[in-house]
Amino acid sequence: MALANEVVVRVGASGFRAEASADGHTFVVDEPTHAGGGGEGPTPYALLVAALGSCVAMTLRMYADRRDWPLEAVRVRLRHGREHGKDCEDCETQRVGIDRIERVIELSGALSAEQRAELLRVADRCPVGQTLTHGVRILSATVARRTEGGSPTAD
Repeated sequence: MALANEVVVRVGASGFRAEASADGHTFVVDEPTHAGGGGEGPTPYALLVAALGSCVAMTLRMYADRRDWPLEAVRVRLRHGREHGKDCEDCETQRVGIDRIERVIELSGALSAEQRAELLRVADRCPVGQTLTHGVRILSATVARRTEGGSPTAD
């Protein structure tokens, strides 16, 4: 059973297909076929960018709802210029990662110019966006697991 705020990701003995579990949901993350994956799910970079876009959209929805503003819909389009598989090949010797995300926010509804401007200001305050902007420390630990034959595996 997963702990609160815990995401568990598993990859098998071969291939890049990963199964991730979070908040009682399971989903697949994979590399595209041209990068050696099965193309069964979004790449880790796409998932990261989707987290940002969904956080922006949800933050704007919440903000508008609390003010009873006539926001009918939010659409967030995001682009980045990195390829996760290529970055994986180079990550031991080079600094890699997404260094720029282009974002277009479309707001639908009878909003005033002031409301639209306020919503665009609030978009920069979403929690995932702030996390990416300010950075995050990653603390790692490994655990040795035993295989079916009883010998330890290296993690």
